[in-house]
Order: sequence, then C-alpha cells, then structure tokens
Amino acid sequence: MSTQFKICSCNKTMPLDADSAAALKQSLGTTTLTVSDALCRREAGVFLDAIKGSEDVVVACTQERALFSELAQQSVAPLRFVNIREAAGWSRQSNLALPKMAALLAAAALPDPEPVPTVSYRSGGNLLIIGGAQAALAWAKRLATQLDVNVLITEGVSGSERLTERGFPVFSGAKIAISGHLGAFNVEWQQANPIDLESCTRCNACVEVCPENAIDFSYQIDLNKCSNHLDCVKACGAIGAIDFNRKEIARNSAFDLILDLSVKPLLSMSQPPQGYFAPGKDLDAQFDAVLRLTQMVGEFEKPKFFTYKEKLCAHSRSAKTGCNACIDVCSTAAISSKGDKVLVDPNLCAGCGACTTVCPTGAMSYAYLRPADQGLRLKTLLSTYAKAGGKAPALLFHSKQGGAELLLQTGQNAAKKGRGLPAHVIPVDLHHTASLGIDLWMAAIAFGASNIAVLMTDEEAQEYRQAVQNQMEVAQTILTGLGYAGQHFHLIQAETVAQLDQALFGMQQAQTPAVAALFNVAAEKRGTLDFALEHLYKHAPVKAEEIALPRGKGAMYGEVRINKDACTLCMSCVGACPSSALMDNANAPQLRFIERNCVQCGLCEQTCPENAIQLLPRLLLTDVAREARVLNEAQAFHCIKCQTPFATAKMMETMLLKLAGHGAFSGNLDRLKMCSDCRVIDMMQTKELSRPH
Repeated sequence: MSTQFKICSCNKTMPLDADSAAALKQSLGTTTLTVSDALCRREAGVFLDAIKGSEDVVVACTQERALFSELAQQSVAPLRFVNIREAAGWSRQSNLALPKMAALLAAAALPDPEPVPTVSYRSGGNLLIIGGAQAALAWAKRLATQLDVNVLITEGVSGSERLTERGFPVFSGAKIAISGHLGAFNVEWQQANPIDLESCTRCNACVEVCPENAIDFSYQIDLNKCSNHLDCVKACGAIGAIDFNRKEIARNSAFDLILDLSVKPLLSMSQPPQGYFAPGKDLDAQFDAVLRLTQMVGEFEKPKFFTYKEKLCAHSRSAKTGCNACIDVCSTAAISSKGDKVLVDPNLCAGCGACTTVCPTGAMSYAYLRPADQGLRLKTLLSTYAKAGGKAPALLFHSKQGGAELLLQTGQNAAKKGRGLPAHVIPVDLHHTASLGIDLWMAAIAFGASNIAVLMTDEEAQEYRQAVQNQMEVAQTILTGLGYAGQHFHLIQAETVAQLDQALFGMQQAQTPAVAALFNVAAEKRGTLDFALEHLYKHAPVKAEEIALPRGKGAMYGEVRINKDACTLCMSCVGACPSSALMDNANAPQLRFIERNCVQCGLCEQTCPENAIQLLPRLLLTDVAREARVLNEAQAFHCIKCQTPFATAKMMETMLLKLAGHGAFSGNLDRLKMCSDCRVIDMMQTKELSRPH
C-alpha cells in the first residue's frame, strides 16, 4: 500500500517549493506527495482529502499534531507525524537539507513494528508519605480526600505541625527500607521512639506530666531532653502506647505509592521505581510530584523493554562469576544475581537498554524497538539520504525527552541568528540513549554513516555515560585499526543550545566504506556484528589481520591464552564456557578454541583450578577466528588394567604427587591409575578377598 506525504513549508519559513517536491518524490519513489504553505490553516482541505481513503498518511509537522489528530478522528487512514521543521528546514543550511528531509520522511513511512509484550501495574492509591512531621502531615491533610494516605514520621520531627483527629494512619520510625514498585511497595522500619503512634490516643496525658517538656503535640519523645523518669509511662496507663524497653520494634506494610520527603532520598538509584517520588525540600518539586502521584491510581501498562535468553548468559557457572556487565550498569536495581543466572524484574526496568548495550553475548536484547526494526530504520534513513544525493551523513541519537527538547530549541534558535542543525546531521529519537550499542553503530557505519553521535543531557545517569563511552572506544579502535580515517563516534554531553551547536559543527567527517552494505540487521547481536565487521573488513583501507582492543572497556572479542606448563587439561574451562568458544576433543586429550565465539566473559579464567588461563581482548579478522585451533594437548594416560585412555599423563602425575602423602590414598595409588570401571571391579574383588571363608 502506498503512502501519502503531506508537507508544509510552515508559512514559507522553509525552502520548499515545486522543485523541492519533485526532488522528494523521486527520492521517495512516490507520486503522492504535496507541499503546502499553511496545511494546518487555509489549506487544511488538502489534509482532509488525504485521510478520506485507507492509505497511510505521513504529515511532516509535529507542531499541529493535536489538530491533525482531531481532524482525523473519524478517518480509517493510519496517520504518522515527522518533524522536518526543527530537524532540517529551520537551519542556516536548510538549502542543503533536502536529502535529510527525504530520509526522515522515508523512515516515518515504515510500517509499525510488531507490538511487544507489556508489563502491568495496579495501584489502588494507598500512599505512604515519609518525612518530618511538618511537611509530611501538611501534605497528608491535602491529599487525604484523594488518596488513602499513611504517614511515616522520621526521627528529628518538628512540633510545629500537630497531630489532631485521626484522619489517616500515622507511624514513626527509623532505619527505613523500601523495595518494590508501583502498586507493590514493601516498606520496613523500626519503631525507634518510645511512643508508638499506632497505639497513641493523643489524650495529652504524657504531654502534661513530662517535666522536661520532651513531648510535644507530634507525640514523640525528644530523647535528648528526656531523663527517662517514666512519668509519661504511668500517665499513659492502660493505653500502653509508651514503652522505653520495647522489644518488638520491627514494622512493615505494603503501599501502592510513596512520597519520600527526606532530605536525602531513601532510594539512591538514579532511576527510582515507578510510583516512588523523592522531591526533597523544593516546594515546586513537591507540587510536581504530588500532581503526578495523584494520577497514578488504576491499572497501567508499559512495554517489556528487554528479552532475556538464559542459555546465552555469561554471568556465572558453578558459582563462579564471569560477566556482571548488566548488573553493574543497571541504575534501577532491576537486575540481580541468583545462583548461576541473572533475574530481571520487568516492573523495575525503566527501559534504558544499557544492559543490552553492554551484554557481550546478546543474552539481553532490547525489544523497544527490536534490533531488526531499529536496523531497518537506520538503513532506510541512510539509503534514502544517499539516494537523494546527500554526502557524509551523521546520525544523532537522542532521547525522546530532554534530548528532543534540546533539538527543538536548537531548530527554533535558527530564527534568532542561530545555526540550527547541520544539514548532514540526521536526528534519531530513542526511548533511551543507552539502548543502542556497538552492533547497531557498526551496522550504521557499514550502511554509510560517517559519524555516530549520542546526545546525553542531564537526564542520563553516569553509569550510562560510561557504558556508552566504553563501547565507543572499542568501536573506534576497530575502525582505526582497519584504516578508516577520522573520529567516527562522539558522545555529546550538552544541556544548552550553544553546547550542542559547538559539538555538532565541530564534528569532522570520518571515512566510510566505499560501498554501502546491503545486509539486514539480525535479531542476534553478534550476528549483526559479524555482518558489519565482514563488510567493513572487505572494504577496509588497511587489511589488518588482528586489532588489539582496549582492556576493561567491555571488549566482546578476544583470545584465550593457556599456560601449558600449568594446564592439566582438566576441561573445567570447557564446562564453564557459555559460548562454545572452548571445546574438548572426544578422541584425544585436547583443548580447542574458536576465537570468534569468545565473548571475554572471564568464566574460564575464574574456573581454572591451575590459574593457567589469561584473556587477551583483540579482534582477529582472518578466517582463523572461525576455525577450531588447539590450545593445549597432552599424552593420554591409559588404565593400568584395561589400557583404556581416561586422563592425561600430566593430570595423573599431578594427582599422584598431591595424594601420595595422604593417608586415605597412599595405600591405594594403583587404584587411582585405573579407569572408573576397573576401579569398581578392583574394589569389589578386594572386598571379596577380605571376607572370612
């Protein structure tokens, strides 16, 4: 089915005319493209005519998205929007931006990806407010008519806010621990103050009798003033709310939402779970948090952002830890270790995708968009740009939140003597900037991208910046080793238009393959990398056989070196290897290795009992990388009874040497020289001979 493209020059502020329309039609291979000057106003009829049918309609305007969506409410035509104004038309280089416009339009016309699984939340509005009495109680009184409010007063409370009628539960405590997510928070704390607010009737008897005025109308004892003479305990009497020697101090309860008014948030991760708000003391931030949490009552869904394939995971084997990359980079504590595998809580996952970016095996893959869908998008952008006559395209990956806002400001700034975006810089929005890594970057270079830039604002956590920077160092090392000139990868950290402008216009064109690749991005990460590396090597200016990769940067390829003097060929490393890079030989005592399969996870190194293994990050580009080569081999040791080979001579020598002085084995060393079958037979025969006859 064809697509109709409706483009507007926005009151002739973009250089779009009949010639431009003809060029765009040719680049997009369509005849159903029209250019208007006021599509959202006097020429709205053009849009209304377009949506009468069932063809897809791409509107090159996001400014009036709401208006066009409202006009199309009764239409069956699928409607898509793309911004070519701030992204291309509003720029000092707008006269050169037609190839970029064509690329953006072509990508917008792609079919929608298959829907991804979703994760559900259910919130009944059961809110816990944590903090000092003055702020916590003030907000509790305001919210009590909208939500089921509970208050947990922390130590160091102020008496300026009184506890009066019991309109909502009030607790007090310290050592607070929070786990869970929207609709399923669990909060644990300790009842540290002698007065238990859950039992207190607020009769004021304790306030009246305390000679030190250590009790105010928050009904908590200031232990710095209290002399512990227990007059308050006597006054409380049968109520029993005051106990200086309370033994049962542990408390816990479940809540749907949490408003944490602590000066220092109780949850320290950079991306806290859904339903948790920690605005601190800032009043504007508190109002914003309250507004958001009042809207979080009901049932909600979000995409399940990841796919996890346990068989590919290189985290652990036999309680030996190898790769911790996903756990270390996760800023939401959604990923944890359990035995030899990792667990991902989809409700805590915020969709940053950093775990998929740093995963060396592809066990973690991003689902929003899936790699194949994202690859098709990048290939479409770059191939259309080239078809329209564009040269040296740069892809600028940015978030749909802070990054998109900064790009809008950059485009709008062109009206005030700013420069806007360079004509060759194609913006690509992502759910999160850490969700793309070396596989799709290298594929994009193979497709013809001259530069890959990732824009990060103040919304990205430091873990993500470091992870992306590490991946860029590895990727740049590979391209430089292949002789491609220039700097291809750029991590841009900008919070202002001026900072972004300087970074983009300072980015120099880097060398690309002479021929653009035609492959499609694979579902598997390493499959995509194999395609990209093969193409880049085929057209490389330098036919390097191997490239040393930086250590400690998450290199996904490398060599395993064996100390043959220490290795006994016990094959522990073979059992630990998650990627079949290390193998034994069923017919001979050999340790074999396929380098292209190695993910440098370190499990073999951690498992080796002789410390005979060393990892060396590198990319081997010849066919040898795909061939099994022998790392170590030894003479076989044959059973002294049946002559069946069952171990290596070196292993047997080492074992006999270690056990010769052991009391349990010194008298039966010959039995150790037998295969398992002969050993059992020898034991039974010895037992039979020792029986009395």
